[in-house]
Amino acid sequence: MITSHTFNVHFWIKKSAIRKDQTFPVYARISLDSTRVDLSTKHSALEQDWCEKSKRVFKRRTNAKLINDELDEIASNLKVAYRELKAEGLPITAKAIKLRYTGKDRPVLKLNDLIQYHRANDLKKLAPGTAKNYTATEKYILRFVNKEYRANDIYLNQIDYSFIVKFEDYLRGCKTLRKSQPLNNNGIMKHMERLKKFTTLALKHRWIKFNPFELYQLKYDDFDCPFLEERELQILRTKAISNNSMRLVRDLFVFACYTGLSYVDVKNLKKKDVITGIDGQKWIMLRRQKSKTPVKLPLLDEAKSILNYYDQTLEVLNGNNLLQVYSDQKVNQYLKRIAKLCKIEKNLTFHVARHTFATTVTLLNDVPIETVSKMLGHTKLSTTQKYARVVEQKISNDMYELQAKLRKNKKVFNSKSEHLSNLRIVR
Repeated sequence: MITSHTFNVHFWIKKSAIRKDQTFPVYARISLDSTRVDLSTKHSALEQDWCEKSKRVFKRRTNAKLINDELDEIASNLKVAYRELKAEGLPITAKAIKLRYTGKDRPVLKLNDLIQYHRANDLKKLAPGTAKNYTATEKYILRFVNKEYRANDIYLNQIDYSFIVKFEDYLRGCKTLRKSQPLNNNGIMKHMERLKKFTTLALKHRWIKFNPFELYQLKYDDFDCPFLEERELQILRTKAISNNSMRLVRDLFVFACYTGLSYVDVKNLKKKDVITGIDGQKWIMLRRQKSKTPVKLPLLDEAKSILNYYDQTLEVLNGNNLLQVYSDQKVNQYLKRIAKLCKIEKNLTFHVARHTFATTVTLLNDVPIETVSKMLGHTKLSTTQKYARVVEQKISNDMYELQAKLRKNKKVFNSKSEHLSNLRIVR
């Protein structure tokens, strides 16, 4: 059965949207049967230059030939889109013609197209710190494709289990993008994880028919982030530092050690986030940027004194922020120098402060792990257990208490046994 349509394309100027140069935008109107859809041509014209009869710019006007030629091309391409939909046996509507013309209804068939689609639609949903990492992954993927296939692009149906395994092998032996950032196992797994997100996106849109990662397992190495012990924390906290920038970074780090806040949450901390709690004391109440989970924690004196000091000394605050915070790269560079100055032989980064809060400041002072989990803003207790490890000192303290109990029990038992042995049986 052949279905006929009344299809037409004509152009018009939108007089309700006058621009600063007194021109009006030119639109294409796609009419199909009783429906119509408008499409911007990215051109504009003065009202006196527009011919209502021909639906074009008067020939003798400036740039008339350029504009009219492009309008003719748009009309021609819209007709091509209509014929394509008809030939493919797809439902034809004015909107379907527009989508076919703009290319928005076409399936993504190649890897580069998938990467570009992810950039345009999904990347903007991610936090800036997460989004920037995709650039490196994209470069590694395209380098691998060029090496393995001697091509700049491949079809998505070529991405299978073998592709994934070969890509991992490539990452383990390839030249890194930066000499200062070698690829360790966990870094490689992060790139594999991002590739998996690309293929999952393609699978959801049905651009591929199977999941190439179905039989592949990401294997991360367990990593224990260092933390400062009580003695190290006190040395760092009280160390005299003459350099103003280093002293600021030290204070920010100490503040995080006594609050458990991450770098970005310290950076974003505002006056409104510090409130008076139900106990009449100062509390920090905010939502973590990473997980959007609420964080509620009372301010310890050590953290409170840092806020008070900088509230009095900082002349210019960044907006309504409580603390002046450098970039994370600069902060971590200063922390390396501070560690050397304090003779702390640990790889000091800002994240160490969060581990220090979980382990040294809270857990070792008998704060229940459930409470620590809430203050850190974790949604799972298992996440907190990775931070708040039971360290040697904690084991020592627990075993000391156990030994004392055992000795006490033994003493009571011996006393009872001695008492029983002294009893005489009366016949």
